[in-house]
Amino acid sequence: MVNFIVEFPLKTEKYQEDILNKRFEIGRQIYNSLVNVTQKRYKEMIKTKKYRTLLSSLTENNKSDKEIWKQINDIRKQYGMSEYSFHEDVKQMQKHFKDNIDSFTAQKIATTLWKSYDKLFYGNGKEIYYKKYGELNSLEGKSNKTGIRIINDTLVWNDLKIPVVIDYDNYYEYQAMQCDICYNRIIRKYVRNKYKYYVQIVFKGNPPVKVDTETGKIKHYIGNGDVGIDIGTRTIAISSQSDVKILELADRVQNIENQKQKLLRKMDRSRRATNPDNYNEDGTVKKQGNKKATWNKSNHYIKYQKELNELYRKQADIRKYQHECLANYIISLGNKIYVEKMNFAGLQKRTKNTEKNDNGKFKRKKRFGKSLANKAPSMLLAIIDRKLGYYGEKLIEINTFESKASQFNHFDGTYTKKSLSQRWNDFNGIKIQRDMYSAFLIMNINDDLKSFDIDKCNDRFENFYRLHDLEVERLMGKKNLRSIAI
Repeated sequence: MVNFIVEFPLKTEKYQEDILNKRFEIGRQIYNSLVNVTQKRYKEMIKTKKYRTLLSSLTENNKSDKEIWKQINDIRKQYGMSEYSFHEDVKQMQKHFKDNIDSFTAQKIATTLWKSYDKLFYGNGKEIYYKKYGELNSLEGKSNKTGIRIINDTLVWNDLKIPVVIDYDNYYEYQAMQCDICYNRIIRKYVRNKYKYYVQIVFKGNPPVKVDTETGKIKHYIGNGDVGIDIGTRTIAISSQSDVKILELADRVQNIENQKQKLLRKMDRSRRATNPDNYNEDGTVKKQGNKKATWNKSNHYIKYQKELNELYRKQADIRKYQHECLANYIISLGNKIYVEKMNFAGLQKRTKNTEKNDNGKFKRKKRFGKSLANKAPSMLLAIIDRKLGYYGEKLIEINTFESKASQFNHFDGTYTKKSLSQRWNDFNGIKIQRDMYSAFLIMNINDDLKSFDIDKCNDRFENFYRLHDLEVERLMGKKNLRSIAI
């Protein structure tokens, strides 16, 4: 079922904010208590010889692994490592806080923890963490019939009733409120040194169409045709029959990064001045052994910390806004959007091998962690896929290793391996920027998602080359990224 979310501010009084903060804290304590219980079971389970043997006997063949996975899941159920068991555990905890936390909300807390374990089981997670004070800022229900509900534009949760600020003059909000409600989520955000409270209403169905109030035209629509995107850690190349672009992802985020670095330096100086006994003479942190070091925070440090949190919030908001706008533009180019399957988690990892450059200096082991954190390319792909889902389409991932878009030459059908520093292709005097050409090839992928349609490439190349030159001309003289090489 397709759902969409609309966020509304809550008109809270001081006593209501106190109650909400209390409930967020109770939710955190329930979560941590559940972590404590489940971690003991998990550690006992992974100690068993049978469980370890089954895990080690897994292969990459899904058919042969089917019976092994069945046995693994049976063991997990025996040790209470299932979503149902988590719900039973949280039921006992919720009874002590039933005046503040309803059973459905408690079950959602358990489900959140279960998702973390699910990632851990299947190799997408590393460790289960406790939530620190103030870290849990979201609580949600399971339906609009009980627990956290919206009744007559009012948030109702146990004995708490808070008005929801809905602008019925806004066409989008008005149309959204006509849809059926699936469930509700209360969130708090730390904005300008104070908490602000919102309700996210999850509606059933597709989101309303956004209309320009002045012209009456539809703001965002889906195009018709093929679109290829070549996404990197910092840039994205887009190719369609109507436009060709190469853009920096979330280009406004980097401005915040400079401010962030200044604040981090201030915080470090403040911490060193307040805690001189925790540092050696050379400025390094003293090793405390098994003893945990005590760090005192000055008023200046707390001030800088709040400023830093505010920057993180702004950074996240800007990044998401720019990704939403870019996704709308990409979808307007066509309904069949192709992208190479990317392993962003692998790109974040440090290199294992220690290597030296030509000057004899050790190369950095760091890879693209900071770029991926700032630019969030995977978030953009998730947004595109979500928006396509509203129209019954989905983002199509091609086989990266089989297709080799960066190496293919559609003129002669050959593959040529290139270094990362080689940013331009030269086809008998025809020079084409590497990323844009990859996007063009991806746009012309065959139905098998492994090979390219040569006939399509030949038919569409002249138009692509014209649009490519226009994009290069647009970028000439601008302050571009080095990776674009324009």
